[in-house]
Amino acid sequence: MSSNWLTQLSPGHAPPAPGWWSLAPGWWLLVLLVVVGAAWIWWWRRPRSQHRRAALRELKQIATSRADTAATARAIENLLRRYAIALFGVESVGKLSGAAWLRFVGSHGGERLAGDTGRSLLLSAFGGVGADERERWLADAAAFVNRAPRRWRATR
Repeated sequence: MSSNWLTQLSPGHAPPAPGWWSLAPGWWLLVLLVVVGAAWIWWWRRPRSQHRRAALRELKQIATSRADTAATARAIENLLRRYAIALFGVESVGKLSGAAWLRFVGSHGGERLAGDTGRSLLLSAFGGVGADERERWLADAAAFVNRAPRRWRATR
């Protein structure tokens, strides 16, 4: 064997530098799915979203019930009050009644409940004889639930 055997070897080659797309497309897809899944889980478990979905479910139950006008009005009023307390806290909602309550609902996304519809709802709910506007009450209550401001306040 000759002493210059190293010269007979091919020249050394360094591996190429990694590119900006170093991962295979499948890994990028997996990363994207994990990020989207985490965002969806976060959105789904948000307290405000949970309250909104529960309120809309309860409105559907009220709509399908065979209760009389007064019981329907009381159920809607009770639901709206509980939803407002969950969103805004008992300090700002708990003592409101009558026209003050309707002004509050009207200024926080329930404009249609601030007028005659809200007055007939309160009148029917609390013993008066109001018009039977169930469908309108339900639609306006759903609008309030969907349009209430996006801030959430923990009441615990």
